[in-house]
Amino acid sequence: MEIGIYTFGERTVDPETGRLISPEERLRRLMEEIELADQVGLDVFGIGEHHRPDYTVSAPAVVLAAAGARTKRIRLTSAVNVLSSDDPVRVFQQFATLDLLTQGRAEIMVGRGSFIESFPLFGYDLKDYDELFEEKLDLLLKLRESEKVTWSGKHRPPLNNRGVYPRPLQNPLPVWVAVGGTPESAIRAGMLGLPMALGIIGGLPERFAPFARLHREAAQKAGHKPPRLSINSHGFLADSSREAADTAYPAFKTMMDRLGRERGWPPMTREQFEFSLSLRGANFVGSPEQVIEKILFQHEIFGHDRFLLQLTVGTLPHKKVLHAIELLGTKVAPAVKREIARANRKS
Repeated sequence: MEIGIYTFGERTVDPETGRLISPEERLRRLMEEIELADQVGLDVFGIGEHHRPDYTVSAPAVVLAAAGARTKRIRLTSAVNVLSSDDPVRVFQQFATLDLLTQGRAEIMVGRGSFIESFPLFGYDLKDYDELFEEKLDLLLKLRESEKVTWSGKHRPPLNNRGVYPRPLQNPLPVWVAVGGTPESAIRAGMLGLPMALGIIGGLPERFAPFARLHREAAQKAGHKPPRLSINSHGFLADSSREAADTAYPAFKTMMDRLGRERGWPPMTREQFEFSLSLRGANFVGSPEQVIEKILFQHEIFGHDRFLLQLTVGTLPHKKVLHAIELLGTKVAPAVKREIARANRKS
């Protein structure tokens, strides 16, 4: 199993200073986080796209290129690109360039976008939400299949045997589809033979098992080999479970309550947060031993081969974030990989 981290460059009040962290400082910290993730042996680092004041990253490829110059081995992916409101040609060119700069470490994770600020920003109508994603994903996949492309659709000018450059080092350039709570999205990814990143940030994990099954079944029916599956969740690590919970809760509550006001969720209570830390809860907050147990528990449910953790749901003390990355890379990842390898040998 691959184990890694993803972030949106969250930007809320720094608990150590009581002040809103600046975009410059957040990006400086982010570079340190990615460098350390590479040094401690984590497999993947993902960066998501947003267009709002509480997130710093609106251009994942630019940030990933900066990270590529400071890392040696870790794979670098968007998490996600809001493909519906972007131009697939530019997305492909940006990540093909990133792939060349990093000697074949780039990936693209695309999604429809649970945040919708990019649609009016770039002149798209939300009534075309589903159609935009389907059409642009179709073009993106054609771009990675062939150097010259002929294509037409409703929401972008057509291409008539046009070459798209540069070509990436990897062939094909990996494209993942991020899925939240829509079965149709899981089926679409499977039918296309694409790996799926399943976001689980609330509720009981077993309720999401049908998405993994639909994904596999759709791929099988379409004649594809079993596609890869990533579970993407929130979490935080510290030396003890109590330290992890006490450190993470204020930041989690700040961010989740802010989103709740926009989406009609009630405020998060400490009791709800504590339940989410249990074995059957959604959040991976705890000691390394607890996080190991929880990853393996969910592996029994999903059989996934990648796990990505969002450590910075809100702004947290930077030294504690770096320590959490160290624990994930040196304690959690080796133990999880050993146990899964042992179980696979038995089977």
